Amino acid sequence: MIDIGLSKMALIGAVALVVIGPEKLPRVARTVGTLLGKAQRYVADVKAEVNRSMELDELRKMKDSVEGAARDVEQSIHTSASAFEKDWNETTASLTSAYDASPYDSGSATLSAVAPAYRPPRKNWRLKRGAVPQWYKARTGVRTKAQSGAARVARFRPQKFR
Repeated sequence: MIDIGLSKMALIGAVALVVIGPEKLPRVARTVGTLLGKAQRYVADVKAEVNRSMELDELRKMKDSVEGAARDVEQSIHTSASAFEKDWNETTASLTSAYDASPYDSGSATLSAVAPAYRPPRKNWRLKRGAVPQWYKARTGVRTKAQSGAARVARFRPQKFR
């Protein structure tokens, strides 16, 4: 790069003052400044474009490597799924043949007899069940149901006032 110090700038300014003249020097300096600004912006744009293209190339390489890894994972999943399906078919075939050959049955064997029957969910299966049993709560006097103050007074009021 060009190394321009303060002394060289003063020398260039003095020569320009003599050659161009004091009337035209400010206009020429403005023109030179705008041209230098445009040149700097152009160089910055070129640098940004080069950096962008380098990042784009890196992203393409990364995309290719990720796609290759995804293909490898997909292929391994397909192979393991096919192996599992093969094992499953062999196991179910052996179970059904073993059940068909059972001496306890008269020949009407089905696979549903081996698997447990469907049982519908309990009534309140979404409610959380406590770990402490109800009999223990009752024995230790733990309140399991919330009551208002008036309901509690009415419940524990002596019999003669009811």
